[in-house]
Amino acid sequence: MFDLQHPFFRPLWIRVLITVAVFGWAIFEISMGNPFWAILFAAIGVYCVREFFIAFAPRDPDDKE
Repeated sequence: MFDLQHPFFRPLWIRVLITVAVFGWAIFEISMGNPFWAILFAAIGVYCVREFFIAFAPRDPDDKE
Protein backbone atom coordinates (compact mmCIF):
# COMPACT_ATOMS: atom_id res chain seq x y z
CA MET A 1 0.00 0.00 0.00
CA PHE A 2 2.78 2.43 0.92
CA ASP A 3 6.22 2.54 -0.66
CA LEU A 4 8.42 2.26 2.42
CA GLN A 5 11.49 1.60 0.26
CA HIS A 6 11.34 5.14 -1.16
CA PRO A 7 14.61 7.14 -1.03
CA PHE A 8 12.92 9.61 1.36
CA PHE A 9 13.31 6.99 4.10
CA ARG A 10 17.05 6.49 3.50
CA PRO A 11 18.24 8.62 6.49
CA LEU A 12 18.18 6.60 9.69
CA TRP A 13 16.79 9.45 11.79
CA ILE A 14 13.62 9.63 9.67
CA ARG A 15 12.97 5.89 10.08
CA VAL A 16 13.61 6.06 13.83
CA LEU A 17 11.40 9.14 14.24
CA ILE A 18 8.46 7.56 12.41
CA THR A 19 8.76 4.31 14.35
CA VAL A 20 9.03 6.05 17.73
CA ALA A 21 6.07 8.31 16.88
CA VAL A 22 3.88 5.34 15.99
CA PHE A 23 4.78 3.42 19.15
CA GLY A 24 4.35 6.63 21.17
CA TRP A 25 0.86 7.03 19.79
CA ALA A 26 0.08 3.43 20.72
CA ILE A 27 1.19 4.16 24.29
CA PHE A 28 -0.93 7.32 24.32
CA GLU A 29 -3.98 5.39 23.12
CA ILE A 30 -3.59 2.66 25.75
CA SER A 31 -3.19 5.31 28.45
CA MET A 32 -6.44 6.92 27.31
CA GLY A 33 -8.26 3.59 27.53
CA ASN A 34 -8.57 2.81 23.84
CA PRO A 35 -7.26 -0.73 23.37
CA PHE A 36 -8.43 -1.06 19.75
CA TRP A 37 -6.44 1.96 18.57
CA ALA A 38 -3.48 1.01 20.76
CA ILE A 39 -3.29 -2.45 19.20
CA LEU A 40 -3.71 -0.98 15.73
CA PHE A 41 -0.87 1.51 16.18
CA ALA A 42 1.33 -1.09 17.86
CA ALA A 43 0.81 -3.37 14.85
CA ILE A 44 1.74 -0.51 12.52
CA GLY A 45 4.84 0.07 14.67
CA VAL A 46 5.84 -3.57 14.35
CA TYR A 47 5.35 -3.30 10.59
CA CYS A 48 7.56 -0.17 10.56
CA VAL A 49 10.30 -2.01 12.46
CA ARG A 50 10.17 -4.84 9.95
CA GLU A 51 10.17 -2.60 6.88
CA PHE A 52 12.60 0.07 8.12
CA PHE A 53 15.18 -1.98 10.00
CA ILE A 54 14.97 -5.63 8.93
CA ALA A 55 13.97 -5.61 5.25
CA PHE A 56 15.06 -2.09 4.29
CA ALA A 57 16.58 -1.85 0.81
CA PRO A 58 15.89 1.61 -0.64
CA ARG A 59 15.77 2.13 -4.39
CA ASP A 60 17.88 4.61 -6.24
CA PRO A 61 16.20 7.98 -6.87
CA ASP A 62 16.66 7.43 -10.63
CA ASP A 63 14.59 4.23 -10.56
CA LYS A 64 11.13 5.03 -11.94
CA GLU A 65 9.39 1.94 -10.58
